[in-house]
Amino acid sequence: MSATAAVEMPEISETGLTVKEVSQRIESGQSNAVKTSTSRSVKDIVRANVFTLFNGIIFVAMVMVLVTGSWRDAVFGFVIIINTGIGIFTELKAKRTLDKLSILVASDFLVRRDGKDIEVPHNEIVLGDLLWIRSGEQVPADGQIIQTWGLELDESMLTGESRTVRHKVGEQVYSGATAVSGMALVKVNAVGSHSYAATLTAQAKVYKKTVSDLNKGINTILKFMTFLVVPLCILLILSQIHTVGGWDAALSTGEWRQAVVSAVAGVVGMIPEGLVLLTSLNFAVAAMRLARHNTLVQELESVETLARVDALNLDKTGTITDGGIAFNQLIMLGSRWRELPAQPTEGGSFETLTEQAATQALYDCCNEEQPNGTGQAVLAGLKAQGYEPGQVESRVPFSSARKWSAVVKPILPPAGGDSRSESEGGRTEITPSHLAMTAPASGGETWYMGAPEVIISALGGDYSDVLQQVNDYANDGNRVLLVARSTASLADTDNPQIDPQAKPVALVLCSEKIREDAEQTLAWFREQGVRCRVISGDNPVTVGAIARKVRLTGEHEPRFMDARELPEDVNELARVLENVDVLGRVLPNQKKAIVQALHTQNHVVAMTGDGVNDALAIKEADLGIAMGNAAPATKAVAQVVLVDSKFSHLPDVVARGRQVMANMERVASLFLVKTVYSALISLGVVLTQIPYPYLPRHITYIGALTIGMPAFILALAPNTRRYIPGFLKRVVTFALPGGIATALSVLLTAWFLPGIMGWDVTKNVDLSALRATSAIILFLMGVFVLARVAQPLNSWRGILVAAFAAAGMIGAFIPFVANFFALILPTGTTLVATLIALGGSALIFVICLWLAPLVGKVSGKLLRQHGFNI
Repeated sequence: MSATAAVEMPEISETGLTVKEVSQRIESGQSNAVKTSTSRSVKDIVRANVFTLFNGIIFVAMVMVLVTGSWRDAVFGFVIIINTGIGIFTELKAKRTLDKLSILVASDFLVRRDGKDIEVPHNEIVLGDLLWIRSGEQVPADGQIIQTWGLELDESMLTGESRTVRHKVGEQVYSGATAVSGMALVKVNAVGSHSYAATLTAQAKVYKKTVSDLNKGINTILKFMTFLVVPLCILLILSQIHTVGGWDAALSTGEWRQAVVSAVAGVVGMIPEGLVLLTSLNFAVAAMRLARHNTLVQELESVETLARVDALNLDKTGTITDGGIAFNQLIMLGSRWRELPAQPTEGGSFETLTEQAATQALYDCCNEEQPNGTGQAVLAGLKAQGYEPGQVESRVPFSSARKWSAVVKPILPPAGGDSRSESEGGRTEITPSHLAMTAPASGGETWYMGAPEVIISALGGDYSDVLQQVNDYANDGNRVLLVARSTASLADTDNPQIDPQAKPVALVLCSEKIREDAEQTLAWFREQGVRCRVISGDNPVTVGAIARKVRLTGEHEPRFMDARELPEDVNELARVLENVDVLGRVLPNQKKAIVQALHTQNHVVAMTGDGVNDALAIKEADLGIAMGNAAPATKAVAQVVLVDSKFSHLPDVVARGRQVMANMERVASLFLVKTVYSALISLGVVLTQIPYPYLPRHITYIGALTIGMPAFILALAPNTRRYIPGFLKRVVTFALPGGIATALSVLLTAWFLPGIMGWDVTKNVDLSALRATSAIILFLMGVFVLARVAQPLNSWRGILVAAFAAAGMIGAFIPFVANFFALILPTGTTLVATLIALGGSALIFVICLWLAPLVGKVSGKLLRQHGFNI
């Protein structure tokens, strides 16, 4: 608690809480402190990434190989360390972001206690405190206004409404709002976790893992393989023990070690370990590429979600508009100037004088000590046109309660003297400098500026035509102000009233600044089949007009609706949303409900926003996108942050997601082929009780050259294909023909080649020769599968396939590589037999590819006949 504040505050009779009362409230937990609950503990994150099904299978297999002493066959285990490290790092990063989540700015606030005004940290404010809310401060706790000195709050972070709100005595103010002008004394009635901002924060902090189709597909494969791996591993060990003469012989001779290594070769091949790693790496590379475009990806899996988005909900302020206001123009109200006395009555000099006088008066009305956002925009626009402050005798500042301001200006003298200049034809012109420099005369004229409906309602006469013009401009997305003039001086500035005899002179048109890239970006989304909707807390007519300007729906008129008319039932809401493009007056919970309603129609929803009012919807969406200038709460719960707040980055973001998804589908097919043939070969080995036809190190070498390294390059290649549902089905359909062809080729070689060549596979020399031949066949089939995945081959893709095929063959001639991976080059009759086996394998591959579509059609027809929808 600090010393008494140096700033002088208004004299008030309230003394506030005593020191004892404050201590009692702090002890009873009635302070503004909020318990910091982390999203997930470090222990939970480490446990979730270390103890996975994938890691468990690979770790057990690695230990089994290491026990045998054959460490070269255990190099596949390094994948666990790399993949686990990536997962832990990314989740710890997300945890730090969530733990820093705070809507409120941590600063000191002025409270009244024991009759004195003192400053305390926001977490030491207690229930019942008398709290001063001053201009520029963020409201730290909910409370009721006791006294007010023109307090105006910006509640856009809470409600989405971009206009400031003027509050009266007795009204409630909520934490998270910002005071833009004035001051108030508030009695705190909700603190800590019970305050509005803390409630939103608590909901936003709930940990939500991004759902990845890729990871779901991979996990589905892993779960399926688990049912096969455990029993198949046991059966493989038993079959390999049998091939060396049974348990007694295996234990006495040490051949059990070879049996275990052989069994692990089958198990490791069935697990697409490289696919899990490559998915994580590809997400990370995509995130780094996006970072170069000022786009921060906070959850790597969200990169993939980008590819699947088909519904994009846009917040108006901060996304389509940049939050600023621009002065557009001043429009004179036709012939109404003729009703104004003491002005020239003919010629071009009149038009010049009227517009200059009205524009100068508008400048002076806005030129207050602390003009609001609209006033600042008008001043900036008029300064650019060369206007400067004019003489003002008295002023009524703008008030949200009155919704108008006024200035009393000196009346211009009649034409003649020093203030007159002669134009051609003898007509009188009065220049802007005359308007600014003319000395005051007795009395003055009053100029009013403010909300058209308020000013006109106070005037005598029928001005319905003016109101019609106002409505027409407002429907085009303008913020409209009215300038009116009275020849009488304002009599009472303490209790100001509009002179009923005043006349409307001009309309002032302002608008929110639309981002230059908004229209082009929305056009890109339309072309890509993404349905965009604007969801805002502002007036639906105004938002609809802005949507029209940026061509949200192309050539069609955007359909807008007031969110207060939306149904509460989620299913009914989903039906209504199909025919709505723009929603105004939307509350935070409604934004969340809109996302939920779109989910019921199986849409993949992205939500953009910058305010606290957007946080819940961003959290609920499949993909949350926050602007860089967003509230801390909003940025913390979003998966993607546009650091420089440029809406135009979104196409790059979506395109990168599509690249990841399309390329990973391509390489997933490559990895799954290995899973299919490893499972089939293992099954064949168990059923026919033959030695396993290759070693784990063979599959490591071949997999690296025909799957792992090529897959990494293919995964980073350009690809703009739109996401098509059915990832797992397409991957499996692609992998089956290649996997079956490879398994048949290897098994047929293992079954028949020893007999043809006269090999005794119980002897290590002949078994090594068989495994070397099987490895060559496996490599050839891997090259075939790679060529099929990399199509079309008439580009760099063909060179890629050729390069890795050459690398595999060259490696066999390098002594160190050949010795490490047990690669043996066939010679003599073995070479002839190997070439014949390779020719047969190529034929089997072609036949399997030819039969696959036919089998698919027949099986699909049979399934549909039996009521299965595929």
